[in-house]
Amino acid sequence: MNEIPPFASLCAPIGPLEDGHGRTVRYIRLSVTDRCNLRCAYCRSGMETFIPHESVLRYEEMEQLVDMAIDMGVEKVRLTGGEPFARKGFVDFLERLRAAHPALDIRVTTNGTLLGPHIPALKSIGLNAVNLSLDTFDRAKFERITGRDLFPRVRESMDALLEAGIPLKLNAVAMRGFNDDELSAFIGYALAHPVDVRFIEFMPMGEGTRWTDACFWSATDILAAVREVVDIRPLSEEQRNGGPARLYALTGPDGPGLGRLGLITPLSNHFCAACNRLRITSDGALRTCLFDDREYRLRNALRHPRLGIRAVRRIVS
Repeated sequence: MNEIPPFASLCAPIGPLEDGHGRTVRYIRLSVTDRCNLRCAYCRSGMETFIPHESVLRYEEMEQLVDMAIDMGVEKVRLTGGEPFARKGFVDFLERLRAAHPALDIRVTTNGTLLGPHIPALKSIGLNAVNLSLDTFDRAKFERITGRDLFPRVRESMDALLEAGIPLKLNAVAMRGFNDDELSAFIGYALAHPVDVRFIEFMPMGEGTRWTDACFWSATDILAAVREVVDIRPLSEEQRNGGPARLYALTGPDGPGLGRLGLITPLSNHFCAACNRLRITSDGALRTCLFDDREYRLRNALRHPRLGIRAVRRIVS
């Protein structure tokens, strides 16, 4: 599957992406960089090495991959990192994507620390949504887990996104012994603001992870704790818009909340049957599943002097 196919096969028509389980891919997550300005304890070993610059996909190559994916039925692209705003030229890249694909659902996942100055441009581009990773509302905890005292900057960015009318989702990795005592703060934010506050079960990912059984805070336990704070009502599949989160409407002491609670359960309740996404790393490796370490190398095919994107299309299909 990593080999470049015979030239004759490159001319064959390419239909929608569908896997062996009958799932049609409508969504790709594209990492624009492996660099990050934070050093979060649960995802970094402290001994990381970065991908050499020459091995990272150029923006022009990423644009080719997005063009190809749209031709094959993809409707949504999420740009991630590392921290995407740490890469020079990222906003210009977003502008080119929007100009080339006005109807494309374009979203960004960020830690929010570098976001603030770019919010007017994101509003102008028509960015569909921002997912902001935030595991605590406590400044001291934020510094302890990220290695940076930047929580006030993140909060300013959250306020500015809401003021600009850009849809916001907060993603918190649920960890016993770290943020399980802050449930009221997260729920209070969802009650007061039109955001989805989503707890993600802590996954054992990567060689540098600090995942242990003691850290695991299951969605079942989170839900039980939430019910002690507010009334909740599960939302329908249609209201979830096909995403992996189980969503709940919240009602607090002062009435219905403006936001919603989400639970993402990669460990306790797999959502594999409904998965419709592929992931592409910043150095051009295609990953079909977070639980599978296999990768399909696209970069060399993409940079082939004669075949380029046509070879990539056949590898992906």
